[in-house]
Amino acid sequence: MEYIVEKIGMSRTITVPSTSVTLLKVVDAKVCEVTEHGAIVAYPKGKKFDKAIEGQQKKYSLSKEFNRFVTLKLKDVEAGDLDKSPLGEATVVKSSFNTKGRGFAGVMKRHNFAGGPGSHGSRFHRRVGSIGNAEWPGRVQKGRKMPGHYGNTKVTVKNEIVSFDSETGILAVKGSIPGANGAYGKVRIVKWVKQ
Repeated sequence: MEYIVEKIGMSRTITVPSTSVTLLKVVDAKVCEVTEHGAIVAYPKGKKFDKAIEGQQKKYSLSKEFNRFVTLKLKDVEAGDLDKSPLGEATVVKSSFNTKGRGFAGVMKRHNFAGGPGSHGSRFHRRVGSIGNAEWPGRVQKGRKMPGHYGNTKVTVKNEIVSFDSETGILAVKGSIPGANGAYGKVRIVKWVKQ
């Protein structure tokens, strides 16, 4: 079972010793259609609206707030509101979010290079240094660590569930989760309570 969630932020439990937790809000979603590859699910996010979205809303008889569509892996579901009750029985989830984007970054920030001396006539401070080979093979090898776009990549982490409030839809998971507060991502149940 998969769900769309919004990251609220980090907190901690009031137990002794306390545990750091990440709070996730399970977004209200509607199952529009169940296909062999998964279920088409609509959920509200922002104010994005165009002719394509309007067509999908008309096709599935949705209100204007449901303006985003995604395919999720769901079991034994029918068209209508997405059931959140399985989260109450789950113990472990895998969360997929995009990491914070850091733009174009140098090698010291992106790859933890040490850099060169800060003074005494050095011209090698935060630079890359030598990147090539001598006469053979006479080219830069593939996979060389260099400056470039850093962050904004999809990362999946496994977390234990600490608690789930079915009324508010807030899921507390142990440890941290990538991405900024307010970011949207997916949560997939990987382990249930043994019955």
